[in-house]
Formats: sequence, C-alpha cells, structure tokens
Amino acid sequence: MHRLELRIPPLVLVAIFAAAIVAASVWMPLVRVPVPGHRALAVLLILAGLGVALAGVLAFRRARTTVNPMAPQRATTVVRTGLYRLSRNPMYLGMALVLLGLAAWGSALTGYALVAAFCGYLTRFQIKPEERALLQRFGPEFADYMGQVRRWI
Repeated sequence: MHRLELRIPPLVLVAIFAAAIVAASVWMPLVRVPVPGHRALAVLLILAGLGVALAGVLAFRRARTTVNPMAPQRATTVVRTGLYRLSRNPMYLGMALVLLGLAAWGSALTGYALVAAFCGYLTRFQIKPEERALLQRFGPEFADYMGQVRRWI
C-alpha cells in the first residue's frame, strides 16, 4: 500500500484542484482554447457534475451504506442501482465534471491538464484502493460488478 492511498478525502482533493484550475486560468493560462459558448458549456458541466455526484450519494444513502471514501471496508452492500449501472464511481465522475466545467470556463489548456491529473490521481490513490477493499469485503459479487460496469464511464 502506498502512503498516499486513501489519505486525502476526495472533496478536499476537488477543492485543491478547483483552486489550481482557477489559478491556472487566471495567472498561467499558457494556451487558451476558447470554444464558442464555453461559459454556457461550463455551467452545464458544473450542474451535470453536481447532479451526478448527488445521485451517487443518494443511491448510497438509499442502500444504507457508507459514503465515507476513507473507509471503504465499512461498505455494507454493492450498490448497482441508478447511475451505478453505468459507472462504478458516479460521485467521482460528478467531481470530474465539475472540474471540467471550471476548466471550460477558464478556457486554459492548463485547466484541462489539471482535470486529467485529478482523474489520474484519484484513480491511483483513491479508486484502486477502494476496489481492493471492496473485493476483499464482497469477493465474487464485486468482481462480477467490476466485470460488468466500467470504472468511470
């Protein structure tokens, strides 16, 4: 186990990356990639991201399982309903969409690179350790789910 695994709560990580995306868009945009209607697209992405993340949380609440990303071993069930039929990580997908919206708002290539970095970091240090814990806890049931549903989309 790497020492960064399950150490930074995803909401803290989103806040850090959001601040970095905004700062990069303002102070070091490097290359601007404005798309016509990018502000409207940004708002849509942010709203969609919030909706996707909230739907993920609500599905966990309905299933009466933990939403604490720092303690995946406390999960009581494998959630397969709602958006969890399409993505194993709708909460994280929603966070990534919010960050993508912020990057679209700023139109800086640096912002998009930071979204990719967020997804990479989250996959390596949050999602993969969660998957190991869930495989240990639920065995073949979670392995079957992993085989049927993609990690992100």
